[in-house]
Amino acid sequence: MIDLMLAPFVACMLLVAIHGYFGLHVIARGVIFVDLALAQMAALGATTGILVRIAPDSPAAHLLAVGATGIGAAIFAATRTKRVTRVPHEAIIGIVYVVASAAAMLIVSQAPRGSELIKDTLVGTILWITWPTIVKDAVAYTLIGALLLALRRRFEGISFDPEGAAAKGWRVRWWDFLFYFLFGVTVTFSVPVAGVLLVFTFLVVPAVTAFLFFKPPAPAMPIVAWATGMVACTAGLLASYEWDLPTGPVIVCSFGLVLVGAVVVKRFFPETPAA
Repeated sequence: MIDLMLAPFVACMLLVAIHGYFGLHVIARGVIFVDLALAQMAALGATTGILVRIAPDSPAAHLLAVGATGIGAAIFAATRTKRVTRVPHEAIIGIVYVVASAAAMLIVSQAPRGSELIKDTLVGTILWITWPTIVKDAVAYTLIGALLLALRRRFEGISFDPEGAAAKGWRVRWWDFLFYFLFGVTVTFSVPVAGVLLVFTFLVVPAVTAFLFFKPPAPAMPIVAWATGMVACTAGLLASYEWDLPTGPVIVCSFGLVLVGAVVVKRFFPETPAA
């Protein structure tokens, strides 16, 4: 069991660490589906290489994915506003998602393994992840995490207090672009391993759990998010092994159960720092 599950467990911990933190910002910004949109932009970039015979898992395809997420980041940064408008920001994100999805499907329909590429994008292949891939992703996440740490005051200000950030004269759109671009680069490493559904779960559920108990930007929120991810991933991997079930979907369901448990705890113990 250890030989089979150790690598997926380590990969899950890496994914929880980076996406749990991004999720706090995404929930605060109210752009819940930005992860799906950036993931589809990354998939569109990678699959576009098929038209010129670039393998989907090659370095060149990865660069195309990063470039596509950069376009998505620019769109989201340019369309975000602190005022209430007729067109919500989430609508723009949804449009980017569906157009990128449709375009990617049109491209992969011309590939010999088109249906398998679509399936891998959705559910990933985390059970079969290799240690070289883990090392590569760990290096990328460490570099991105270092940037997030160095610039955390700017990112937290723009996510949790956008009016105050604008009043200080910060270039909000530029910082938005940098945030979304770093997030998009993270997604380009995560989706080939875990798939869109699992990456979305890593992003949203731990952050929602943290928001249940704390007001942002409480220092304990990342700890709660990471703890939620560790419990859910461990339970999901164990259940997948014991009952021979697909790993990704089981982990997603485990996150759902952990969130239900958190809601129950919140209901019976309402006097928390979030009150």
